[in-house]
Amino acid sequence: MRATQRSVVFVPVGALALLVFWGCDNASDPASTGSTPAAVAAPTPEPAEPAADASVARANDPPMVRLVRVFEAHEFTRPVFLAFPPGQPDRAFVVEQPGRIHTIDLANSPDESSLVLDIEERILRYEKGGGNEEGLLSLAFHPDYAENATFYVHYSAKEPRRGVLASFRTSKDNPTVADPASEEIILEVPQPFGNHNGSTVLFGPKDGFLYMSLGDGGSGGDPLDNGQNLGTLLGSIIRIDVNNREGDLKYAIPEDNPFIKRKGARPEIWAYGLRNVWRMSFDRETGALWAADVGQGLWEEIDIITRGGNYGWDIREGFHPFQGGRSEDPLLDPVHEYNHHAGLSITGGYVYRGSRLKRLIGAYIYGDYATARIWALRVAEDGTVTDKEILIREEGDPSINVGSFSEGPDGELYMLGFDGRIYILEEV
Repeated sequence: MRATQRSVVFVPVGALALLVFWGCDNASDPASTGSTPAAVAAPTPEPAEPAADASVARANDPPMVRLVRVFEAHEFTRPVFLAFPPGQPDRAFVVEQPGRIHTIDLANSPDESSLVLDIEERILRYEKGGGNEEGLLSLAFHPDYAENATFYVHYSAKEPRRGVLASFRTSKDNPTVADPASEEIILEVPQPFGNHNGSTVLFGPKDGFLYMSLGDGGSGGDPLDNGQNLGTLLGSIIRIDVNNREGDLKYAIPEDNPFIKRKGARPEIWAYGLRNVWRMSFDRETGALWAADVGQGLWEEIDIITRGGNYGWDIREGFHPFQGGRSEDPLLDPVHEYNHHAGLSITGGYVYRGSRLKRLIGAYIYGDYATARIWALRVAEDGTVTDKEILIREEGDPSINVGSFSEGPDGELYMLGFDGRIYILEEV
């Protein structure tokens, strides 16, 4: 049984100005067509079933939150990721999509930032012939960063168009600077189109392996059927061991990866049947891997990723038939979905494990890029899902595209907006 509750708001037209940064196919992408999407009217609310005990319902209701700007002295160009090196809670790294990484010393000079890395010239960028979704997309610090000074990024490259997983090292003399010449390319994946690039890079908190999400290769409707093709890394989440090497690879394949023995399958694949997982994250308490898969024309979905899971794309979109067909593996249902009356392009977040928003502890916080809405989702032991909108806006508040969420060392959640600013979630 799936029970869903939603609050409904009218969305300002400004929130839709960049409608499909990670979502829809090229046919409806204003970056491709030059068109501007119309405002989407808010849906008519469906009546909620009355709670058996209204006082309990109120006590368990999630708090409303607002976005409070942090790092106020700084504005960035398309910030897509915020990360903190292991053991350095006062050192923030901010990734800009055009190809730069900045750092801020929050303890000693919070009003200043310095450039860690600039690889703009290596990147296929949206403003220089690339797609709206291409660029420098994510960053992950090696778990032993304090010893090896190594971090990993995923970016879009050209000639040929491809996604690149690479490592860089910061200088031992100056840990706030990474030499572009220190790049080691770990893995390259051909990209047939300029959208659906994913991507999140992160390390498993329990196994120490590197996980990376990859989109289905782009265009619309998965024309190359990559989502159900285990012979390509596109449309999957991969899992590799970057601490060891195997043959000619710059990494090794973990022995318990699920498709090692399947003929024709890429052994790097951990899960597949995914359209475009822009953001995924591990629950720091349980280790569960949550992924938000950007939908096609009707449905956005949230998945909990398990070993060898097939999440259905392009046989279906969310719970609903799409291209049809059969799979050798059973299709795993999403945890939750929402249709395009509520939003247009899901931005995955985190299971909240901070201390400031006590009634949100254990809830998965996520948003929608286009409609600037943020929700809290819970899954009960019996599988019942509750999902409530938690972001409140006051009159005059700007509409901010929900570009990405990030988790601080203390478990608090940040939101990176495409207004160039970074915000923290605060209870109203």
